Amino acid sequence: MIRKTAAELADLIRTREVSAVEVAQAHLDRIAEVDPAVHAFLHVDTERALNAAKAVDEDVAAGRELASPLAGVPIAVKDVLTMQGATTTCGSRILEGWHPPYDATVVRKLLAAGMVILGKTNMDEFAMGSSTENSAYGVTRNPWDLDRIPGGSGGGSSAALAAFEAPLAIGTDTGGSIRQPGAVTGTVGVKPTYGTVSRYGLVAFSSSLDQAGPCARTVLDAALLHEVIAGHDPMDSTSIDAPVPPVVAAVREGQGGDLTGVRVGIVTELGGDGYQDGVLAAFHGAVEQLRALGAEIVEVSCPSFDLALPAYYLIAPSEASSNLARFDAMRYGLRTGDDSTRSAEDVMSLTREAGFGAEVKRRIMLGTYALSAGYYDAYYGSAQKVRTLITRDFAAAFDKVDVLISPTTPTTAFRIGERVDDPMAMYRADLCTIPANMAGNAALSVPCGLADGLPVGLQIMSPALQDHRGYRVAAAYEAARDAAQGGALIHRVPELEVAH
Repeated sequence: MIRKTAAELADLIRTREVSAVEVAQAHLDRIAEVDPAVHAFLHVDTERALNAAKAVDEDVAAGRELASPLAGVPIAVKDVLTMQGATTTCGSRILEGWHPPYDATVVRKLLAAGMVILGKTNMDEFAMGSSTENSAYGVTRNPWDLDRIPGGSGGGSSAALAAFEAPLAIGTDTGGSIRQPGAVTGTVGVKPTYGTVSRYGLVAFSSSLDQAGPCARTVLDAALLHEVIAGHDPMDSTSIDAPVPPVVAAVREGQGGDLTGVRVGIVTELGGDGYQDGVLAAFHGAVEQLRALGAEIVEVSCPSFDLALPAYYLIAPSEASSNLARFDAMRYGLRTGDDSTRSAEDVMSLTREAGFGAEVKRRIMLGTYALSAGYYDAYYGSAQKVRTLITRDFAAAFDKVDVLISPTTPTTAFRIGERVDDPMAMYRADLCTIPANMAGNAALSVPCGLADGLPVGLQIMSPALQDHRGYRVAAAYEAARDAAQGGALIHRVPELEVAH
């Protein structure tokens, strides 16, 4: 049961071939079996999950219309989204034990859709990282190889999918934190157009870049979840009041396998030196598969993409230094050194020293420096100008093609500990994913094969509010890929060696 897709599980529940409680219990049992080795979850709420599943079964038994096409399907939620009744830590000691008084809009929509939330997943602290090694609560491991990283910052969500602990998950993507984990775990990760999924209740890292999105094992499952969580939210000032793109319909069309007339652009700046040979081989194989489906393949230059990484690491830390100032030990969360002899400033300083990890401190200091008097224009201001150039490159490219493609990440999953002392090597994991965040475009990653036995991702980028274009191409590619290899790539994940 745990290896079925979310769409299949929903159909089985709706037709009463299995109960939602049975589905939830099967996944809870799987978590108990393998998560001590994987560590995808920070919090599992068995009672709440089973009660939610029972409510769906009661609706089915009574013949009532179910709340959504995914009613009764289990889901894991990245621990950066607030949820009543569960701790929200953002992978940080500074929020250890914090119980938020409200649900994030995304969480509220999941509950309204009748979905069964299994728990909260591990992540790099405050979403700052590419490996989920920066969590204050321990490292998450890649189910394909437990000695390797599952990507970051949302490695808990991607690992839960790859380990068959959950059929669906929610992630957030600031510079690639949904797509890069998807690529290295052989799963599907989608960054929707900025502003189309509410950020209300999403603890902010970089407000102009953060975007929640679906994580799944198939393109259809991702699209079904996308339509559940997307939509305008008056509680989010950056929310776009526009119709949700028809992503499920686009997947159905794509599964027909005909991409005739679709123009696909290969970004020349995203590939070549510094990319793993096996990653490039898998990517070029995917390109030929798209060509065989009828797509027109052209090369497109986006010269400003070469500046995306350094510009991002000025903008994101600058916004983080502002956003994380709220963690001051005065209102909620950790408080250290609180006694009658210390000033409030001392308590704030001691708490932040104890509560924030090394990577978060590094980025706060980078951002504070970039925003400081005398440097603002030279650093933050210049980075915003680069952001404009990247947006213009995308606009020019989309005048020529319908979607853009690249490898999702330059390498397969690296070994745990391999890059912890080399921040620049860690940052380069997001080389291909950052441009879409800078421009606010839609982008997704779909598995496109293996390199040295480890998954590789194909990134498909679409214009803003045209998310369905990427879904159509991804669905067509996925169907052809599975037909060619005799089954879904995810089913080739090695069995976890778990000590009982």
